[in-house]
Amino acid sequence: MTQRGNSTINDVARLAKVSKKTVSRVINKSSLLSEKTRQHVEKVIEEIGYVPNPQARALALRRNFVIAVIHDNPNAQFLVSVQKGILEGIKGTEFGLMVQPVDRNSPTIEKEIKDFLERQRPYGVVLLPPISDNDALAELCASYGTRYVRMASVELDTPEHMVTSNDRAPVHEAVSYLIEVGHKKIALVEGPKGFISAAERRAGYEQAMADAGLEVEPWMIEPGSYTFESGVTAGLALLDGKTRPTAVFVSNDEMAIGVMIAARRRGIEIPRGLSIVGFDDTPLSSHVWPALTTVHWPIVDMARSAALKLISGPGEIPIEETSLSSSLIKRDSVVGPPEN
Repeated sequence: MTQRGNSTINDVARLAKVSKKTVSRVINKSSLLSEKTRQHVEKVIEEIGYVPNPQARALALRRNFVIAVIHDNPNAQFLVSVQKGILEGIKGTEFGLMVQPVDRNSPTIEKEIKDFLERQRPYGVVLLPPISDNDALAELCASYGTRYVRMASVELDTPEHMVTSNDRAPVHEAVSYLIEVGHKKIALVEGPKGFISAAERRAGYEQAMADAGLEVEPWMIEPGSYTFESGVTAGLALLDGKTRPTAVFVSNDEMAIGVMIAARRRGIEIPRGLSIVGFDDTPLSSHVWPALTTVHWPIVDMARSAALKLISGPGEIPIEETSLSSSLIKRDSVVGPPEN
């Protein structure tokens, strides 16, 4: 009798009366097995306490049991949230996490990622926006047989390779809320050029304004780069202009807090002198004063779903895990406009 805890894959195959290859397919969650065979082999594994050797499996698969996050995103809190979600998804498994920053504007980005895949041989890759917008990089992962999932604001790929959020609809809701409480001079601090998320959030803002019959004038839109500093700069530009907004939708919380600082530098009270809405619902948004009204972006849940898609067999993740909804969180940074 094999001693519990010292068993091998050969012991599992012998006791289950299947081939070693079948046992390997069960361990690797292959879809090329009947459910009856899978359950039978898993029962034997449980009974004898077999624990797969990750080093041996890595050699056999020519892959390391690592989920790699490839990103070029200036928002530090976004990356922290992504890591939190992925770590939740791989908790209790043999998988680890690796983070690989890249420069999306580099002319050698494809070669850099190719070298990374060849050198590190990750089991799977999560491509974060705006890197996820690049079809060529997704195709590069596929050409190396590397599992990949793209996180984005719109569908860019087939469901098994995507986790999305709908940024346009919740921004429409947020701006409509500002309109409902009486604001008409509503400015926008948008995200970086080339980011799909920035384009989707601007589209939600513009649609809400159009639906309310409000014109978007050039002075009402200021550029941002998803950083605190760009929020301060954009906020000062809006508040120092000839026409001053009574409310601002800011495309992420980090910039929104920058706009708050800009308002305080100009002696403007929030929310009585200026209402502000952000996007992300980062932990800091509920800790600043006044607490920031913002769109809750389910980035932790999205990252967890991405990880589960990578480490699970086909068909094991519900289709609803492909698209997650954002929602407006109403706090203290919004009231009606000041009286003239």
